[in-house]
Amino acid sequence: MRVAVDARALGSGRGVARWVRGVLGALTEAHPEDDWVAVVPGRAPVAEVPAGVGIVRTALPSRALHGSAALTGRPRIAALAGGADVVWLPAPAPAAAGAPYVLSVHDRSWEQRPGDFTRYERTWHVVARPRAQACGAAAVTAVSNAVADDLRGAWGVDAHVVSPGVAAARAVTPRPGRRLLWVGALEPRKAPGVLAAAFDAARGRGLDAELVVVGSGRETLAGRGVVAAGDVDDDTLAALYAGALAVVTPSLLEGFGLPALEAAAYGTPAIVSDLPCFAETLGDAALR
Repeated sequence: MRVAVDARALGSGRGVARWVRGVLGALTEAHPEDDWVAVVPGRAPVAEVPAGVGIVRTALPSRALHGSAALTGRPRIAALAGGADVVWLPAPAPAAAGAPYVLSVHDRSWEQRPGDFTRYERTWHVVARPRAQACGAAAVTAVSNAVADDLRGAWGVDAHVVSPGVAAARAVTPRPGRRLLWVGALEPRKAPGVLAAAFDAARGRGLDAELVVVGSGRETLAGRGVVAAGDVDDDTLAALYAGALAVVTPSLLEGFGLPALEAAAYGTPAIVSDLPCFAETLGDAALR
């Protein structure tokens, strides 16, 4: 069987890139008899892909490719891959699959908190028609039971729960220093402002640690003792996880919350908001 993958996320440098890479690695290991093709728009650098996965690069970058697909229905992922029996869409997208497809859904944040998104992002979701895409899929996967329950109630769609795994801890030397760690996109629903205020208050009460911020976005997380690390490679992230006092995730909405589990692989605890996904993935092994 030939499987085409909408792999635009591999160029993002974010947690979704690690997730797509990890799922592809697990799938190719479990099904080496199948032919796996990752379709990556444009020519920007991409994260390393697992052995056994072919890469097809497109002439058009992601926005142009998906804009064309939204207006004309072309190109289709299967065609870009040179043909496919099935297509995996790791997230909703305007580009049509062109073959039976499996859609993965991480949350409904664009419906639940539309004000958090830019005009372009809201337009993207309008033309992608995620609900219709889910209803037309051969199968839908959700990253947690919390998301699956939400999809069933909001869209009337039954989703199979495929929980993201985390890679085994890397053998790294922990980054020196006392630190709390933020990992993720700087987006409104991640509540960076909440963390900035809490961290400032804690330092005012004697907290002797810095806050290292890994990630980028249109929001800011700054202040006394805050260190902006930007987007980092996997080895640097591992060194930051190792030895951190805690990873802090005060999200207002989250479908899974990957950094908390990635930190746990290094024995680093998590401070999280009281969301259903964290109850599901961490149980009592976190401070809320």
